[in-house]
Amino acid sequence: MINFITKRLLYGFLVLLGVVTIVFFLFNVLPGDPARMMLGQRADVSSIEAINKELGRDKPLLTQFALYVNDLSPLSVHRTDSLSSTFLSDEKYGAHLQMMQIGGLAFALKKPYLRRSYQSKQKVTEVLAEAFPGTAVLAISSLVLATILGIILGVIAALFKNRWPDVLSLIFAVLGMSVPSFFAGIIIAWLFGYVLSDYTGLNMTGSLYRISPFKGEVLELKNLILPSLVLGLRPLSIIVQLTRSSMLEVLSKDYIRTARSKGLSRNTIIYKHALKNALNPVLTAVSGWLGSLLAGAVFVEYIFGWKGIGKTTVDALEKYDFPVVMGAVLFVAVIFVVINIFVDILYGFLDPRVRVK
Repeated sequence: MINFITKRLLYGFLVLLGVVTIVFFLFNVLPGDPARMMLGQRADVSSIEAINKELGRDKPLLTQFALYVNDLSPLSVHRTDSLSSTFLSDEKYGAHLQMMQIGGLAFALKKPYLRRSYQSKQKVTEVLAEAFPGTAVLAISSLVLATILGIILGVIAALFKNRWPDVLSLIFAVLGMSVPSFFAGIIIAWLFGYVLSDYTGLNMTGSLYRISPFKGEVLELKNLILPSLVLGLRPLSIIVQLTRSSMLEVLSKDYIRTARSKGLSRNTIIYKHALKNALNPVLTAVSGWLGSLLAGAVFVEYIFGWKGIGKTTVDALEKYDFPVVMGAVLFVAVIFVVINIFVDILYGFLDPRVRVK
């Protein structure tokens, strides 16, 4: 089991290293001068040179990459003149814990440093920390909605096999898996947030909180309905079909026929015996969806004006605020990899056959 966990952690590390490499070199070949973005109309030659030196852009590209990885790494290397004590708090990195010193170099533990926004000068970690709760609420609510509705609709489709509820569920599943999220978001926002807004009471755009001049932040849960529905369409479609297939397989088992022969009621057979066993593959599939929903919320958040990492990333991309975009991509990648490693390890505990793959 230890070897299995070690392999999964190593694979996760290699994936993250690949993402870091691609993100750095991709955004460092794009046009745009960060110094001019930060200075705006106040830009002059000396100021531009000073900021580029501060950002390390006056160094070779490979040296910049090494410095970027050093900033991201929790265990980083510094010159001894930059770490004068065991605990140090500075404007760039925050708190350090010096581990050892070899020659003129010191090894220290620190929080990953994603650098600063070109526009707001705020630390990227702070920008993402403000945006992440909105994305987390949206992803979790989408997953819960998709799971509950998917199981209900899947059970109904299985009980009415080859009849109109089953046919409708098949059509819905095909549409849900084939229609892009951004297209579904535009249609649903326009239909339920504009055309039928007098009946639904929903808005085309809005975040979890609205600012009231008298009450400050006011919770607006109704703004969560439409983006959750759009983001959950794909997993909902898959869960419907998975539940239907699993239910049909379970209903054909011998123990179900035995339960029927004993005179048990239809509801008892379905909900106490069949559904309980049919949910195992469904819950297994659901456990791997959270990371995908966190990563896939970009267009949904932008369409509905939902304050989260997705909207923050798109806004930063429009302003060429590359540190925020790079930080958001890496942050989502870390979450995705960590969740998948956790799920793989959980599978390994539940099914020993997985460990030998």
